[in-house]
Amino acid sequence: MAKTNFQYEKRQKELEKKKKADEKAKRKLEAKNNPKPADGTPGEDDADEADEPADAPAQPE
Repeated sequence: MAKTNFQYEKRQKELEKKKKADEKAKRKLEAKNNPKPADGTPGEDDADEADEPADAPAQPE
């Protein structure tokens, strides 16, 4: 029976944890540099969503 390589598994978990932490830090930094307006008006990132016509019919559910 093969022996489980716990060191390899631990290293993979550590790498995954570090990757997630780096992604989270990147998202926080982007959010800090590009804050969305508090009044609900579309910001730079929301410009694509605001291009839709206001008189478009609503989608039936």
